[in-house]
Amino acid sequence: MRVSTKGDYACRALLSLSLHSDEPGPTSVADIARRTGLPQPYLEQILLALKGAGLVRSKRGVGGGYVLARPAAEIRLSEIISAVDGPISLGDFGEPHQDGACNHEGQCVLLAIWKESGELMRRHMDGFTLAEVARAAQGNVPWPDLLADHR
Repeated sequence: MRVSTKGDYACRALLSLSLHSDEPGPTSVADIARRTGLPQPYLEQILLALKGAGLVRSKRGVGGGYVLARPAAEIRLSEIISAVDGPISLGDFGEPHQDGACNHEGQCVLLAIWKESGELMRRHMDGFTLAEVARAAQGNVPWPDLLADHR
């Protein structure tokens, strides 16, 4: 699996919201872009997709911007990536034969491996919440410890 630029930017934007969640009011797209170094026009599109997925809420007008729709401890990296990139998988290769027989030069065996590998990646990404990543980003949890909990 490869996390797309869009998926990376979405995670970075929500991590920024999480890191600044103690600040009053919503955070403007311009502020998120400035803090993260992400291009604002692309960030606006990403935040709209995240809003559609129910991960952020927005307020329009003066003092408007975005806030997390749920506590950071309840938002998983897998949700963020899926919201902008679609389901986490290694690819769209189809389903292997279900009866164990494979008459396509072993293709069915490979399809089963790709499917299981994508499922392992999805479960791994399910194991990380924004709150955990934020604690590591703030230096409150060493990175190796964060990763050791999810192996």
